[in-house]
Amino acid sequence: MADQHPVSPEGSIPPTALALRWEEPPEGPVLVLLDQTRLPAEEVDLVCTDVPALVEAIRSLAVRGAPLLGLAGAYGIALAAARGFDVDEAAESLAHARPTAVNLAYGVRRAVAAYHAALRDDAGDAQAAAAALAEARALHREDAEASGRMAAHGQALLEELLPAGGHRILTHCNTGALVSGGEGTALAVVKAVHRAGQLRRLWVDETRPLLQGARLTAYEAARAGMAYTLLADNAAGSLFAAGEVDAVLIGADRIAADGSVANKVGSYPLAVLARYHHVPFVVVAPTTTVDPATPDGAAIEVEQRPGYEVTDITIPYVPIAGQEAGTGVPVAPLGTQAHNPAFDVTPPELVTAIVTEDGVISPVTADGIAELWARSRSGNGMMSV
Repeated sequence: MADQHPVSPEGSIPPTALALRWEEPPEGPVLVLLDQTRLPAEEVDLVCTDVPALVEAIRSLAVRGAPLLGLAGAYGIALAAARGFDVDEAAESLAHARPTAVNLAYGVRRAVAAYHAALRDDAGDAQAAAAALAEARALHREDAEASGRMAAHGQALLEELLPAGGHRILTHCNTGALVSGGEGTALAVVKAVHRAGQLRRLWVDETRPLLQGARLTAYEAARAGMAYTLLADNAAGSLFAAGEVDAVLIGADRIAADGSVANKVGSYPLAVLARYHHVPFVVVAPTTTVDPATPDGAAIEVEQRPGYEVTDITIPYVPIAGQEAGTGVPVAPLGTQAHNPAFDVTPPELVTAIVTEDGVISPVTADGIAELWARSRSGNGMMSV
């Protein structure tokens, strides 16, 4: 079950609200999410008391973004265990809530492994639930630390690629604090560049059809005090042609063993534009997004979203005369069929570099991915699950 509570602050623009947190009120533990479907009009907490509510929040994109989905999966297992629900059933439901984002299943497996390990050591149900929660919190800390290291590596890479400074960076979808336990992935790099006084302009793709760029990245950029400009996705080509883009930075939902990158639909056309115009195309993602079990881009399952996301425009959660908030206004004839993949796949030869918390891969090759994976599994104490 999920309840919604407004948390919108008054007055000056605040820092980005926490995207996810665990709370333990007297009536029992809950997972509290910032409902990202309500941004930027209002900040509303979505309080999940069980796994079905969390699964619905994941599917509706109230909580989203690869690293944060991993945290949601781990905390979801802790929630099921703490409230006495079937943990294995919860794991099955959570792991398949969104098929492309590999971090979700990874977070679920981490917490489930900790839970069952505790049971095998003759712990009681309460102790096993505590073990699952401890693992979720450990993953949360790791993600926050990874975010900081990715920002540093990405900033150093941009200084190397673009030594003149004054960067004009184009980004797609949302890759900031709203998708992470820290400051994010690609947008964390942008924030580091901004703090160093080297961000001349952030170009924000609106990211159709659900406008994660317009609603979420612009929301974060405004709160960080960045110089940013929003553009329609199909206007990016004119920016490249005019020489107004120095680098493209995106995140990833899954990176295959050959270096193919699945990210929000619209990323692949940007990679093609960047290659033609000799602009660096950089992917920023934690090592948990690398999936060595997926051999190449063709093997990545791409989530297909409902057609109404394309055929309708959803009215924001603000009062509009004559319309109910949160409803859709049709913009296509009744019965129109829609093609609505959530992601597309960029082949490794179009990726200048992949930035992770454990370093930078460039050029992007299968050998480089394998070396990174082996180093990350052995070097930071993370569980291989």
